[in-house]
Amino acid sequence: MSKIPFVFARLLPALVPLVLLAAPLQAQLVREDGPPPSEQSDSSKAQSPSQTPVEKRRLSKDFTLKGDSHWTDTNVEVQPGEHVVVTTTGKLRYADAKEENGPEGVSRGFKDLLRILPFNGAGRGALIGRIGDADIAETFLIGAHRDVPVAAPGRFAIGVNQGQNDTADGTYSVHVEVFSAEAGAAGSVRLVAQQVTSLPGIDNSLFAKIPRRVSDKEGNPGDMVNFLILGSEAAMQRLFTTAGWVKVDADVKNTVLHGVIGSLSKESYLTMPMSQLYLFGRSQDYGWAHAEPISVVASRNHLRVWKAPFTINGETVWVGAATHDIGFERDQRNNGITHKIDPNIDAEREYVEKTLSSTGLVAQVTHFLPENPMQEAKTATGGSFHSNGQVLILKLSENEKDLSTSK
Repeated sequence: MSKIPFVFARLLPALVPLVLLAAPLQAQLVREDGPPPSEQSDSSKAQSPSQTPVEKRRLSKDFTLKGDSHWTDTNVEVQPGEHVVVTTTGKLRYADAKEENGPEGVSRGFKDLLRILPFNGAGRGALIGRIGDADIAETFLIGAHRDVPVAAPGRFAIGVNQGQNDTADGTYSVHVEVFSAEAGAAGSVRLVAQQVTSLPGIDNSLFAKIPRRVSDKEGNPGDMVNFLILGSEAAMQRLFTTAGWVKVDADVKNTVLHGVIGSLSKESYLTMPMSQLYLFGRSQDYGWAHAEPISVVASRNHLRVWKAPFTINGETVWVGAATHDIGFERDQRNNGITHKIDPNIDAEREYVEKTLSSTGLVAQVTHFLPENPMQEAKTATGGSFHSNGQVLILKLSENEKDLSTSK
């Protein structure tokens, strides 16, 4: 389980001079691959109102967002291949701000470090959007103008990037247009994951080669193996980054420093260190986390992934264990403090399925119940969990064109 980096509070005063020196370097959150263009937060890349897609306009709506607004449901359902074009005008003024701001939001500075926003990649007061389920949809910056290609179906929502207790004077006028994709248009539509009852090679002989649980360095059994991904390493990394999962730092000090600098440079730093667990005789190849900054200390969705020492029909197999941290508990091995996981780990398996399947990069989805399934046990730190024993299987798209749409 994850160790809690209490050193953050002690290191923060010492880090301030380092941050001030490092800020001019425009340090950024390190990612192997960023989110797709439709989710980039660089407002300098926003399109001018004169740049509109060539597809036929399907509908047009206008909204007024007041300074106390949060999320507004547009009641607009969008489909893969369509474009949502949003133009925003108006000003907001926060009582503690030096000046009013437009739809790009207030510039973030060091004093703003601990402010948690719906989208930490932009300033307070920015116009933001999302498509799909509020629990898993990736939030993106809209700003003054944005043309958003739709990769997966869902309900479109717009909002003001501010905390629940924030309020400002002023309003935004938001004009939303949805353009239908032209017949035969290429490069804009990704796959919708197909639910299947079985996949070739997914059987009990396969699971005879996969331990039911991972372990700590001393060999104490830990988290349950609850998902597999079939696909190349590049496709696997693209899948997680597109879904908004972020690689986890392995070093506490680097995490704290990167987190501080990342916040100053308008990046949402989602991770805290993840302890090493073992499968196939080695620690995880990748760690991924999905959470809000700062609150990640107490709660986050996180998982570990190992490359299997075998393939299925020539495809690389990634074996994963996902859990949801919901607080703290006593580590029964050493009487220290560690994260407490949600004992219903099937809920985290479902969360992984929803977030990854929504990317359009998953071709097929199925579940498999191995012989002698893991249904109830304790983790390496002494916490308990329960499951129906099923393992999620995600087969990634073999079509390189599907992957290229997210670049």
